Amino acid sequence: MKQLKINKNYLLLKNWWETIDLTNYEKSFFNREIISFNQQLFRLKEKKIRICAYGKSGVGKSSVLNSLLKKDVFKTDIINGSTREIQAEEWALKDQLLNSIELLDSPGFDFCDVKFPDKIYSCINHSDLILFIVSGDINRNELSEISSLIKDGKKIIVIVNKIDLLKKNELKEIIENIKFKLPKDLNIPILINHENNLKNYITKIINQHGETLLTLNSLQLADKLFLQIKGQRLKKRQKLAQSTIGKFSTIKASAVALNPFIFFDVAGSFALDTALISELSKIYGLNLKSESTRKIFKSISINNLFLGVTQVGINTSFNLIRKVILLTAPFTSGLSLLPYGPIAIIQAAIAIHSTKILGKLAAKEIYIRSKVSYIEPSILIQKITFKEPEIFNHINIYLSNRNLNNNLMSFLP
Repeated sequence: MKQLKINKNYLLLKNWWETIDLTNYEKSFFNREIISFNQQLFRLKEKKIRICAYGKSGVGKSSVLNSLLKKDVFKTDIINGSTREIQAEEWALKDQLLNSIELLDSPGFDFCDVKFPDKIYSCINHSDLILFIVSGDINRNELSEISSLIKDGKKIIVIVNKIDLLKKNELKEIIENIKFKLPKDLNIPILINHENNLKNYITKIINQHGETLLTLNSLQLADKLFLQIKGQRLKKRQKLAQSTIGKFSTIKASAVALNPFIFFDVAGSFALDTALISELSKIYGLNLKSESTRKIFKSISINNLFLGVTQVGINTSFNLIRKVILLTAPFTSGLSLLPYGPIAIIQAAIAIHSTKILGKLAAKEIYIRSKVSYIEPSILIQKITFKEPEIFNHINIYLSNRNLNNNLMSFLP
């Protein structure tokens, strides 16, 4: 059943990715991110989980991984910073539903002389489980790294290493201090690298939740790439939308200022506003019918007092004044025409301002409606049900930060 489940998630994600119609520019611009995502998609297909040992220099990341493997594969040294690039090794565990377990050894995050820092970051970012190694109480830099990993949606296990010289009460105090500093609502496991305890715990996690961790990380990486592509597209559409709103503002201002007839003035404004909404819908990939555009315009005008009053009340009042001025002109030897110009200018200014407000509100409304037309990876994440939610409570942190930090509304005109 679990095999079927992971295959289903792979097909869902694969089909989603195939629906993303990228331009040649986007393929070039996001080339590195696309390659990384496709590698993760391949790992999901092959059921290959990646576990990374991470921490500052000298905490014994390599020795922890060697203890899991029961052999000295990763290089260790008495000198801090012996690991300067990512090293990988397959971990063979019996009775696994997953086809492969890849252990990664990484350089210390505080070590400057490392090779290919971008590759190191990518490997850590694409790991499905992070073993955060410490050799005592965590300091400010370690806590900062843990916080970044949590915000990035990573599942973390803190492992206390180098405990040989510590007494029981000292070790207990260190663990209590670490617990106090970590987020209380996440219940991040804190383990001791001692005999088989660590191996047994991680083996249990992989047996019970390995395929879910692999699936979740794949969905998160898809979501991050999706947000990048969407943000870049919205920036491009923002410029086009602003240009379109400016064009319609100019047309309406000219029409309002030059047209002395009330009916044609109001009717013309409504027609232009409806046309503006129609144009904006095409820019944001939502082809609305005329009835839908009228509904959006009506909804915006009713909900926005300034627009409603401006479109009908203020303009009608000014038009009446202008009509009176024209009618009385023969009787005042043209003197009554003096206020005609300033009134027309005021109407034009109001028309420009109201059109810009309408355009911004319409773009927002169209953008919200267009989101319904496709499934985002974050929706797929939310649809996953967890038998043990406390194991995956880091996902809620990711989704919360996603909504907080990726407000794409800022890319609207």
